[in-house]
Amino acid sequence: MRKFIKSLLLIASIGLISCTDVIDVEVPTATERLVIEASLDWQKGTAGNDQTIKLSTSTPYFDTTVNNIVVGASVKVTNTDSGAEYIFTDQNDGSYVISNFVPVVNNTYVLEVLYNNEIYKATETLITVASINTAEQSLEGGFDDEVLDVSIYWNDPQNEENFYFIKFSEQQENFPDFSSISDEFSNGNEMEYFFENEKEDDDGNSTEFLPGDIVDIALYGVSESYYNYISLLLDQYYAGGDPFSSVPAELRGNCINLTNEDNYAFGFFRVSEYDTTTYTFQ
Repeated sequence: MRKFIKSLLLIASIGLISCTDVIDVEVPTATERLVIEASLDWQKGTAGNDQTIKLSTSTPYFDTTVNNIVVGASVKVTNTDSGAEYIFTDQNDGSYVISNFVPVVNNTYVLEVLYNNEIYKATETLITVASINTAEQSLEGGFDDEVLDVSIYWNDPQNEENFYFIKFSEQQENFPDFSSISDEFSNGNEMEYFFENEKEDDDGNSTEFLPGDIVDIALYGVSESYYNYISLLLDQYYAGGDPFSSVPAELRGNCINLTNEDNYAFGFFRVSEYDTTTYTFQ
């Protein structure tokens, strides 16, 4: 019996040692594509003249050394209602800026990017948004009645479809949280959306809200097409999983390559009005 047990231990030891072998996994490399970050956002109560568009190229998943900023492109936005053209200036760091943009609610804007002799275009209408009425904390609105959450309230316009994008930025954290919502079941009523911090830090400690924590909240009015895009993107992001898990479907934005449709870009051209508030937990 003792010899049998010793044999099992020896086999187990060999198995554990064999697990230390290095296995090289070949990860497929996708085609490099232009990435367009073009959110022209107009904060209520401001002129909205200063805007920035960022261009880069996609990179392999594990590659952290490639400089993927795009310089030398031409970037223009046109208001098709007024005919006004806005030429963005290359900052030689991947960003393209302008200081005389004029946002007009319900006007249509066309983005045009010329890069590597190919033309990319996207069209969006500037969507307005209601003002945030108030923000309140609670122990009852979230999933855990022992954890603080914060809710914002706003009046949804009647007799029209509205879509919203919401950003919660805790001042003590590096990365914001995003959400999307429509008025499908609350058209014309006061709407509420809550945020409850259920994350953990690198040591596994809870990062729930505590008195004194400060959260910046932004509510954006967005088009239905952007709502559908960002909802799918957030679903894929928050689904988690390992880096080798398959993505249900490749997610494309509204930027179309007019020169070569097969060489499509990633990203989305958005034109939105937004309102903000800041809440300090008591």
